[in-house]
Amino acid sequence: MNVRVDEIDLQAVPARRTVSGVTQGLDTVFRQLLKQGLEHFMSGAQVELLSPVVYTDDLVVACHDSERGVIEFDWLGYRYRVNRQEGFTDDLIRMVKSVGRVLSIRYRLAFHPVLAAESAHLFRGLPEDRYVSAFLDSSAYRDLEEAASRPDRIAGAIDVLRLSAMTTYENRRIATGVILFGSQRDACHELPSLPEGALRYSSDLTATRSFYRLSDGLKTVALVNREGLLVELVDVEEWARPFRAFELAAPVAARYEFHSRTTLCGGHICMILTGYGEIKIFAGGAQVFTFRDGRWHFSNAAECYRLWNEAIRNESTAQRLFAVALNLAEDRRGALFVVLDDAALVHQLISAEDLLRTDPSHAGEGSLVKRRFHYLLRDQDALRLSPSVLESVARIDGAIVLDQDAHLLSFGAILQNSIAGTSIPGEGSRTAAAVAASHFGAVLKVSEDGMVSFFRGGQCLWEL
Repeated sequence: MNVRVDEIDLQAVPARRTVSGVTQGLDTVFRQLLKQGLEHFMSGAQVELLSPVVYTDDLVVACHDSERGVIEFDWLGYRYRVNRQEGFTDDLIRMVKSVGRVLSIRYRLAFHPVLAAESAHLFRGLPEDRYVSAFLDSSAYRDLEEAASRPDRIAGAIDVLRLSAMTTYENRRIATGVILFGSQRDACHELPSLPEGALRYSSDLTATRSFYRLSDGLKTVALVNREGLLVELVDVEEWARPFRAFELAAPVAARYEFHSRTTLCGGHICMILTGYGEIKIFAGGAQVFTFRDGRWHFSNAAECYRLWNEAIRNESTAQRLFAVALNLAEDRRGALFVVLDDAALVHQLISAEDLLRTDPSHAGEGSLVKRRFHYLLRDQDALRLSPSVLESVARIDGAIVLDQDAHLLSFGAILQNSIAGTSIPGEGSRTAAAVAASHFGAVLKVSEDGMVSFFRGGQCLWEL
């Protein structure tokens, strides 16, 4: 019988080693930490404890079935199963292993008092910071002695940005950033030299107010070498110039295009703190993590874009709308984009007076006022309009409705969300409209809090 991790009875867990009750209790604590870590990064995941197996304090993935949304692994003498309705991407499986690596290192330190005394840095900050670090660079958590002796430069940089987010400079919120020089080969950038007196990029720097003048996060960032030392200040666009011809894994907000490009080669990692107090992390040419509202969000922008692109079936349209939605989100502007599967069904979703082309016999009273600006966008499509114009139009209250060929059918449209089951407690009218419209096609909802969500078939498939 499967047992949920949060229902484990300490006395009922059999020992598979010669251990004390204290050690059994420690095992149970770490099982809880594992459950919390996995659920933090994978919404809707359910962690179950299965049968005993050969004891190992390395997390070993036994099998995974993405179609059924199941992954099984062995750890601390038990087999675990994680169920997730949305399934598992390669990156999510990598996330499972990353959580396991960090907890395995911490677990082993409990049995090595000398090393534990020398590795207080491994327990600073949020536990999730370490999971993010292990995901981005697992080398810091492969060997116990190395992990205990070598500071985690990724977690250290996160600490710098988080502390910076909690202060202001001249009554303004701090915006700053850093590139962590990668451990892979990069033919375009030489290994940075070590200046005399180089400082470690750590929370100690935040005690110096002038530190916040060194970079703005958008145009300039700090450069940190492989040892975690601050060695240079660089222009983001200049650093990314050698990679301008490379294709990104997914569209990105215009202001962060160069940040994404800096990470296309060499294993470099770019982190920025925005003026909204968010931490964004770029790696492999895409945004992979965001720290927002007090918790980490696994962005996985490349996978989000893949799902959106598949739903649209027109890559040019998918790319344009995805990028525009991200730009609006960065400006904290709400919007709604609906791409219909069948344009003939548009009358079931919006009223005739909201259509750019309307049969006069369907026009109601007052429709003339509502339609007076329709001529500006009639016979237009999202690909011929410049992104900035499309962004401006999207800011008008209501939705932009398009067909599969990107032709604009309506803008500023009030959607008819009378479909049964579209009411969502605690959600606003834009979410209700997105759910209703998603029964007719693919929907991107942009929230004023900076979130972009994809709805399909009445379900939210991802949030970015």
